[in-house]
Amino acid sequence: MDDALDDGFEDDEFDLGSLEEELRQAAAILDPVPAELCRIAVEAYALHDLDARIAELTFDSLTDAIPVRGAEDVPRMLTFHTGGLTVDVEVSEEGLLGQLLPPQSASVEVLHGPRAGASLTADAMGRFVCPTPPTGPFALRLRTGGEVVVTEWMRA
Repeated sequence: MDDALDDGFEDDEFDLGSLEEELRQAAAILDPVPAELCRIAVEAYALHDLDARIAELTFDSLTDAIPVRGAEDVPRMLTFHTGGLTVDVEVSEEGLLGQLLPPQSASVEVLHGPRAGASLTADAMGRFVCPTPPTGPFALRLRTGGEVVVTEWMRA
């Protein structure tokens, strides 16, 4: 055995389980997790849907659009895509305006932070409207038939 690596402890003398428990107790006393953070974490996990497909952001007018001189208060345009479904969303001060392509009816939930927000319905043409603009981070959860799709989270 190499003397440079010999720390004086035998494997059976050093109880890693006890050390881990003592460190956990010390952290709980010296640096406790705030109750509000625990509540938010539990609520965020409740929104997690293992069967949902993630619709990736493929276009954002804040970063991808060509600037137009003189344009003020232009709505933000977002496009999400997954498999054969595209979700186009316009975000403005008046709310959200969206369309599913190919057109189809679906239930749409606007997710705000750790809680589900507005419940909407996309009509047979795939159109949906939310009259209140999102404040802060948001995502959309779409239920089309037996499929669940969740968009990436965005900041309004």
